[in-house]
Amino acid sequence: MATYLVSMLNGLAMGSLLFAIALGLSLVFGMMDVLNLAHGAVYLVGAYVAVALVADGGGLAVFVLAVLAAAAAGAVLGGGLAALTRAIPHHLDQALLTLGVALTVAELLSVAFGNEVHSIAAPAAVAGSVTVAGETYPVYRLLVIGFGMVLAVAVYVLVERSQLGSVIRATVADRPMVSALGINTGRVLVGVFGAGAALAAVAGVLAGPILGAQPGLDERVLLLALVVVVIGGLGSVRGALLGALVIGQVQAVGAALVPEYASFLIFAAMALVLLLRPAGLLPAAGTAVRV
Repeated sequence: MATYLVSMLNGLAMGSLLFAIALGLSLVFGMMDVLNLAHGAVYLVGAYVAVALVADGGGLAVFVLAVLAAAAAGAVLGGGLAALTRAIPHHLDQALLTLGVALTVAELLSVAFGNEVHSIAAPAAVAGSVTVAGETYPVYRLLVIGFGMVLAVAVYVLVERSQLGSVIRATVADRPMVSALGINTGRVLVGVFGAGAALAAVAGVLAGPILGAQPGLDERVLLLALVVVVIGGLGSVRGALLGALVIGQVQAVGAALVPEYASFLIFAAMALVLLLRPAGLLPAAGTAVRV
């Protein structure tokens, strides 16, 4: 039971990271109808920011600086992607454009940092372990779980309960009417895109001590994020959280029980959800995707 508990905690930590990554993808796709395949590349930028600043370890202040730097880089990339895709209405064209951006970014990172696997040390202040049911467990992963829960509450309140969230939802539902009220809808959409990309880059830093950084990691992360979005439902904060927790548990527990089928279990879970609830477990009300 102690081993299974540790696996479940690992699933919560992975689910928290996937939530931070998939949330921006879900909101941008579900609310703005933009298919951004460069989202994984933005995550990888954050991971390599951590490599540049904290790969050899350091204090908590340096790690926080890496998080802030990654958030800024992600916001800039997100704003650029929003500008590039603004005049492109079709998903196939969006996918091809953002895929080209992702390949370019990944190649530039490979040239700058090489093709080897980079390990990233957790901040010294949280690098220890605690005892959980007789087993040792890293403090850093517990902090990642806490970050995911705080992020979920903060984003839900912002999107669903605040005036800014009302403006965002209204912009998605009826952009001409919101523009007629004097609100710059272009800035709203760029802000949502930039915030989603910033979250992905921050997740790259936070995942560094767990997953490291290496070429190809962006593709795997993007695939998992897409699975989370499909399971949770487009444009939904609660759906992204639920989908991330489900995939985190399936991946962690599956790897502990049947490691040879762990990857298969992720897609089996997605297929099961699609059969029972094609729109996802908790899709946003009124979300519609043009094909």
